[in-house]
Amino acid sequence: MILLLPTLMVGVWEVVRHQFLMEYISMDMGNYLTPVLVFLLSIVLLVPLFSIMERGQQELEQERAVKNAMEARERLAKELHDGMAQSLFLLSVKIDRLENNRKNGEVSEDSVRQITKTVHEVDRYVRQAIANLKIPVSDQVPFSLEQSVKGQLEQIAGEVMIDVSLDWTLPDLAFTAKEKAELLSCIREAIINVRKHTRAARVSISGEGDKDHWRVTVIDDGEGFRHNPFEVSGSYGLQIMKERAEGMGWGLRVDSGDEGTVVEITKGGVPV
Repeated sequence: MILLLPTLMVGVWEVVRHQFLMEYISMDMGNYLTPVLVFLLSIVLLVPLFSIMERGQQELEQERAVKNAMEARERLAKELHDGMAQSLFLLSVKIDRLENNRKNGEVSEDSVRQITKTVHEVDRYVRQAIANLKIPVSDQVPFSLEQSVKGQLEQIAGEVMIDVSLDWTLPDLAFTAKEKAELLSCIREAIINVRKHTRAARVSISGEGDKDHWRVTVIDDGEGFRHNPFEVSGSYGLQIMKERAEGMGWGLRVDSGDEGTVVEITKGGVPV
């Protein structure tokens, strides 16, 4: 309309001026009136257009603000789950063990020291989560994924008394720093769930493949899930794991039965 109407208006104006208004309006006056009429018509068309554009920009800013707020809430939820929720669960396991030892008269300083250490870790996780919301965290901090998995296994195995084994052949160069962090969080969640839900005594972790095709598997010998684990009310850990995998473009499979549970994370299909 902005392109066509002024052009059509000039054509109509010129026809009317030459056919009917030559006796009343001189040629020079008609030439002066033509750009004025074009300007006025353009203003009439542009003002509503600018109003629509401004309203659209405001709506876009509001949507962006809501999206940023939701992303911050999701990031906080992941931080709290990876730090506080998992540490509090491990703390509850230690307290139960300490209570049993107290009843048997076997309370040791080491048990109390471990509980105190876990409480300090929870406090550190909370502070880190708050800092991450205020300042963007760089994903470019390098670390060894295999060593980190081993460290997680040793720590959790000692805290929840699970026999663990690791068969890892994946090269570190197959992952970016962000991929390492996300995969490590998924593996940690899978191990925590072994103790929390399946009551297994043994868990094995394997990683195989290359940069384009790899598979990480966590297998336990526990009771397994009676229902779809992703539909269990209050099971935020598995849902966060699923969101992590989908966000990185990975596949996630959870098979559970009487003989145990298998959690498999893959990229590019199953490696040969």
